[in-house]
Amino acid sequence: MTNDIVALIEYLEKEKGIDRDKVIASLEFAFISAYRKMVPGADAIHTLRADINTRKGETRIFASLNVVEDGTQTDKFNQVPLSMALKKKPDAVVGDVVEFNVTPKDFGRIAVQTAKQTMMQRLRQAEKEMIYEEFKDRAGDVVSGTVRRFDRNDVLVDLGKFEGVMPIRERVQGEDYNIGDRIRAYVLAVENEGRGPEIILSRSHPNFVRRLFEAEVNEISDHTVEIRAIAREAGFRTKIAVWSKDPKVDAVGACVGMRGTRVKNIVRELNNEKVDIIRWSEDPKEFVREALKPAELLSVSVDEDTKVIHVTVSEEDLSKAIGRKGQNARLSSRLMGWDIQVRKDESKANQFKEKIGGAAHSLGGLLGITDELAEKLTLAGGISPEYIVGMSAEDIAEIGGISIEDAGPILARANAIVEAGQAS
Repeated sequence: MTNDIVALIEYLEKEKGIDRDKVIASLEFAFISAYRKMVPGADAIHTLRADINTRKGETRIFASLNVVEDGTQTDKFNQVPLSMALKKKPDAVVGDVVEFNVTPKDFGRIAVQTAKQTMMQRLRQAEKEMIYEEFKDRAGDVVSGTVRRFDRNDVLVDLGKFEGVMPIRERVQGEDYNIGDRIRAYVLAVENEGRGPEIILSRSHPNFVRRLFEAEVNEISDHTVEIRAIAREAGFRTKIAVWSKDPKVDAVGACVGMRGTRVKNIVRELNNEKVDIIRWSEDPKEFVREALKPAELLSVSVDEDTKVIHVTVSEEDLSKAIGRKGQNARLSSRLMGWDIQVRKDESKANQFKEKIGGAAHSLGGLLGITDELAEKLTLAGGISPEYIVGMSAEDIAEIGGISIEDAGPILARANAIVEAGQAS
């Protein structure tokens, strides 16, 4: 065995942390494979054993042969005549198994290149098994690493002894990474299928935010404050509902921190993703009011059977409640586990329409025109004959969509009414 193999054993044991026995076992398997390729007919030998002396750098191959009567040998690769076996083992009898040294001359030097590739394959598998054993219970943790390389759109992250992969589906939209960047990520899963164990990382999973809060907020780590729900659209906005069984503890304030320091640290880690911290409540009405802030809700109705909440807001607050592209309402629905239906309050608009309709009807009766024409004039400011006389025939024609000839008599009647009122 050459020095480079000895050095490889030391490297794999110390740097990669692979158990020495596994390294030696892989090397023994590799030399047996090399022997079978080098020696004609060796594939037919059933039992081979490699003996490696790591101090002297020697490798020997032994074959186990069955002892048979002289002249009855039918398999020269797996059987040995009794007379030959007695030279090796004086007390041998027919039926025994005797080991013979079958190592060719210069075997270590010739076989090393053939064995090296086989050995590395075995060791890579051993390394993957070690990854699985070490990380199989770490799913759900947050780890730090360095961006090593890219495989298409997947990011491969150096975690020290091991390598994790962040698939494109687990990346955050808008985040760019460069080789050498330090990043933190959530261990989504440790898979042991197909190509072997893989550490799957994520920065977009809602639980990544949960773990950041647990690390940053002492009250969460000691269970004084509980995270009851999280809803996230990675890269844009996260809503997190918190609660404390201790009435003296402000759960939201604990998460925000003095002057917002705690939540600012988390937002910085999330590359300025917006984080809403909400007070959790068992009462859906109370909870939805918190979830949809800063919008003020005018009314809330709850359908327990269908898990639907209907809320009404003023026209000014409608955009706040729904949010950009429906994000606020959508995340609030996920946070609560209810379907939130947001509607604009129509009561004021209906009252306004009723007033306009009444005024238009009165105006139409006075001027002898249809309610439709009267409503057009009312909406344009002509709510009474006194206001109509301030208009020209051309204005009335344009507003009502009528001819100037038809507008003239309307203006004249309005003038007559106003003059009669002044005279009286």
